[in-house]
Amino acid sequence: MSDAVSALQGKVAPGEVTIREAGLRGMIILRGDLSDKKLRKVCTSLTGAKMPDQGKAHCEGDKGLCWMSPDEVLVLVPYSQAVDALAKIDAALGGTHYLAENVSDARAVIFVEGTFAREVIAKLAPADLHPDSFKPGDFRRTRLGQVAAAFWMRDADTFEVICFRSVAGYAFDLLVASAKAGAVGHFS
Repeated sequence: MSDAVSALQGKVAPGEVTIREAGLRGMIILRGDLSDKKLRKVCTSLTGAKMPDQGKAHCEGDKGLCWMSPDEVLVLVPYSQAVDALAKIDAALGGTHYLAENVSDARAVIFVEGTFAREVIAKLAPADLHPDSFKPGDFRRTRLGQVAAAFWMRDADTFEVICFRSVAGYAFDLLVASAKAGAVGHFS
């Protein structure tokens, strides 16, 4: 068995806004009735996070929950715990209608950190990122340039971006180019 490696193997582009790969992250897509008590309980017990409302993410460190759609949540756990977390979901939800899949090796996570991180993302995504409309804890599933991506704000200067592993290099380079182009002062 080979050792798992992240899509970009820890790549970092330092600068006024730093773009860096987060490394391996455990990610489970869970589809089902998000109001179901058993589903909610297993999600919160695995992550320590409360269930997110529409368009929200509740994350701390490597753990968290992100709202993906009316019947889908992304469960984030440390990479080494993903297989066990999936087994716990299956055990808790047996007999109910749900779908859970470990997508850890199919996705990449990239951090965008710095004073104009919001502008770096705003130049690339067709989403309203004005500070009055998009705040820490807010989550969007959209596009960055030509690829599907999702992102949320960890804090005022940090975004976390998830994309397919197959386009991680493109997404990383796109974010770096946006950061190098500098701030445009749109949200000032």
